[in-house]
Amino acid sequence: MIIPFNKLAPLYEKHKNEYDAAAIEALESGWYILGDKLSSFEGQFADYIGTAHCVGLNSGLDALILALRALGVDAGDEVIVQANTYIATVLGITENGGTPVFVEPDEYHGLNPAKLADAITDKTKAIIAVHLYGQPCDMEPIVEIAGKHGIPLVEDCAQSHGATWKSQKTGTFGTIGCFSFFPTKNLGAFGDAGAIVTDDQEIAEKVRALRNYGSKRKYYNDICGVNSRLDEIQAALLSVRLKYLKETLDERATIADYYLNNIDPSAVTLPSIRSDASHVWHLFVVENDKRDELQQHLSERGIQTQIHYPVPPHLSGAYKNLGFKSGDFPITERLASSVLSLPLYNGMTKDEMDSVCRAVNEFGGMKR
Repeated sequence: MIIPFNKLAPLYEKHKNEYDAAAIEALESGWYILGDKLSSFEGQFADYIGTAHCVGLNSGLDALILALRALGVDAGDEVIVQANTYIATVLGITENGGTPVFVEPDEYHGLNPAKLADAITDKTKAIIAVHLYGQPCDMEPIVEIAGKHGIPLVEDCAQSHGATWKSQKTGTFGTIGCFSFFPTKNLGAFGDAGAIVTDDQEIAEKVRALRNYGSKRKYYNDICGVNSRLDEIQAALLSVRLKYLKETLDERATIADYYLNNIDPSAVTLPSIRSDASHVWHLFVVENDKRDELQQHLSERGIQTQIHYPVPPHLSGAYKNLGFKSGDFPITERLASSVLSLPLYNGMTKDEMDSVCRAVNEFGGMKR
């Protein structure tokens, strides 16, 4: 039996008729950009998250870039971010000419408030908190530190659709929340898509202009913008996905609970859930000092896995100009060499879950 790391088709097949009907309706409308489908989804998603505004964009990366641009991040400005994030978070900074200031994560892989305050300088223009793997950061002290210094807080919610900290959804703590709707996300489109959410009307209007060549009125360009619009077909399909998001998250939580209860904690370090947080299990990430051997062991048994992420941004070729070297962020680098994401997808069968648990436990027994 081959167990893939992910399967996208089951979620489509489960509500196929609704997806097909939504796509056909959008096609038959004859209006494919900045129309009623987008406006409808933006309103629905803003209501779901609990913000006043949502602005649909082309991707999660564009959400990060345009969020920081709307905040005025420019050359010479510093933006604080956890070092163990995906490179897209950092690209959002550097695409605006800003300088990333990396800090080590806490034990839950989120932005560490204890490291945050020390990283703030008079050049700090923004702080980005990344809700990695589907679990919220420790938001209370992060919000307090940002507020004390008057620094805008941006949330990277690319992996945390529906996750909560003390019953409040991610994306609502900072000035701007950035979302990706890449197909593998818990709220995934059928292509590239993203959005920002905010309670600030001025920021929402600025991002709407930025996504459309800097124009609020056709052919009248007030600022330098880009082309980053969430199209009508994807918006229509996302409205269907959003309708069933709770169902999607509940099933993923069931699979994660099965892993937590059936994988031997002596075989791998299982993910910990932060007190007062709800985890939406975009990824189920374990740790093992012999990660590469574990991955090979699972592969030999037909179980596909992925590493999120093998090379931290500060050591990537893309940012060699920043001058970092191995050992500069030891916690982040240890995680890069020890984390492994196990298969977790909607439609996963009990036999598949059992096979994963059995194979991981077998590896643990071999290494003892």
